[in-house]
Amino acid sequence: MDVGKLPVEVLAKLLSGTAQPDPRVLQGPGVGADAAVIELGDRLLIAKADPVTFATDRIGWYAVQVNANDVACMGGTPRWFLATVLLPEGAPESLAVAIHEQITAACDALGVTLVGGHTEITYGLTRPIVSGQMLGEATRDTVVWPGGARPGDALILTQGIAIEGTSVLAHEAADALLAAGLSHAEVSAAAALLDAPGISVVRAAQAAAKAGVTAMHDPTEGGLVTGLAELATAAKVGLEVEETAIRVLPETSAVCRVLGLDPLGLLASGSLLAAAAPDRTDAVLAALAAEGIPAAVIGRVTEASAGLRLRSADGVVDLPSFPRDELARYMDQAS
Repeated sequence: MDVGKLPVEVLAKLLSGTAQPDPRVLQGPGVGADAAVIELGDRLLIAKADPVTFATDRIGWYAVQVNANDVACMGGTPRWFLATVLLPEGAPESLAVAIHEQITAACDALGVTLVGGHTEITYGLTRPIVSGQMLGEATRDTVVWPGGARPGDALILTQGIAIEGTSVLAHEAADALLAAGLSHAEVSAAAALLDAPGISVVRAAQAAAKAGVTAMHDPTEGGLVTGLAELATAAKVGLEVEETAIRVLPETSAVCRVLGLDPLGLLASGSLLAAAAPDRTDAVLAALAAEGIPAAVIGRVTEASAGLRLRSADGVVDLPSFPRDELARYMDQAS
């Protein structure tokens, strides 16, 4: 198999045989499920684990953000973080210090407490890997279930797509971008997307949840279209998406243009994908606007029989699929 996410059909096959004997597990593993939900008395524990493997620069910051995003997309509040930090042989102590400082700074910014983890110098690695686990809490009234989208719901997208992928490429492939014709200013602007608008969707998810969404998802590896497919799989619905409504930041357009990448399939943390009933859509958009978060309706949820469709300049076509993220494809080609 190629570098990247396990193919959906393989993952679904593996998870189909996963037993859940503990009745307190209210949400277990599944395609499109951002995190697990476990009942602990009057509180629900939201648990998520996710590694960062593509980035090296500010890898600790990425690890906290992507795990916090998934907890927030379930309607939870991120509270406690554990990090497993694997470093290659010969790594200097300064690398461990830098990653630790990145993790603690990201936790501080989100009001999260670093509670443990593991550190190790590991045989066979060529780059550091940080695998994080975020624990959060919610109540039955606040949790947002991944399968909640219903036909007729509006599809809402915040910020712009491929913010994380654009930033990672600007940090990891700056020389290639410069050689391809981008200016130093353009590469710096792309790298700065990590902080503004940033890859956190925690505030957006919290505002959207309070306004009354039916489902939320954090598109990551495989880009927006993979996130859309995962949301549809979790809810057993179809989707129709308006291509012209999808916001692509100028920095993303420039990076993708010179590297020959499709922003629809590029690593997408930084965008929140949400579904809202017709009578709550305006309230959700208003709640996001009140937080200073740009958002737009990009399509609607349909019956499962309608499939996943994209309304483009060529008419209504099947939503494209990306067996692997465009970032992984580029890195393989570059290496």
